[in-house]
Amino acid sequence: MPAIDWTQPWYAPWRDPGEGVATGAESGVPLHDALNAQAPAPVRFVPQEALPAGAAYEQFIFGNRQCPVRPGLHDFFNGLVWHRFPRAKAALNRMQAQEIARDGIGVRRGPVRDAITVFDENGALLSAPDPLWEALRARQWRRLFVDLRPLWAEARLRIFGHALLEQLAVPRKGLTAHVWCGSTALDSGAEADAWLAARCTAEALATKPFTPLPVLGVPGWWPANENFSFYDDSHVFRPRKTAEPTTTTKLAGPARS
Repeated sequence: MPAIDWTQPWYAPWRDPGEGVATGAESGVPLHDALNAQAPAPVRFVPQEALPAGAAYEQFIFGNRQCPVRPGLHDFFNGLVWHRFPRAKAALNRMQAQEIARDGIGVRRGPVRDAITVFDENGALLSAPDPLWEALRARQWRRLFVDLRPLWAEARLRIFGHALLEQLAVPRKGLTAHVWCGSTALDSGAEADAWLAARCTAEALATKPFTPLPVLGVPGWWPANENFSFYDDSHVFRPRKTAEPTTTTKLAGPARS
């Protein structure tokens, strides 16, 4: 498994238990066993071969309380998210299983499953003062990151999506989180988990209540953004369109059947 720089701001909150799991995996312990060796999660981690052929991944997890694991960073971070956000992960998994039970797998996921997958793979929770949220939703990037830069000292960005965490192992400017607006009072990981779990409903997720945020633009997250010309890249910091078509978002991670 590739080495992880736990000093990076996006990884620092995951250092415990991430470093212990990584050390176990690097020493030859199967990843699912290394994940199980940490504090109990709502699911037990099992090798990928435990998933029966043709079985839906999310339904298998929900029905068996077992999460299949493949070697590599993608499932490594997925396991860590189960540890750090157990209530929110369980809520998303329950909704996925319910949607599959009702509609089947199908060619398209549908709005609820699509939103769940987007957040599960690429989501983040941003607790920030209102002026930052207003600028972010309007995609006023220079106001967000330059004019209001001192306000970021009062903000906290928590990455939730395991595919985004995987891709941040090799950071690149265009990596973007789908962020959910969280209360500025969410000081602990347990509070953030409870907040997310309470809002993980089909009604809320069907509206896709997320806002795109290029994460390396966050002050203190990448040295290059100290030069404010960093935000002049319109391929990454795109202006808000007057009307945006509804599309199925391309995810950072591979699909899982």
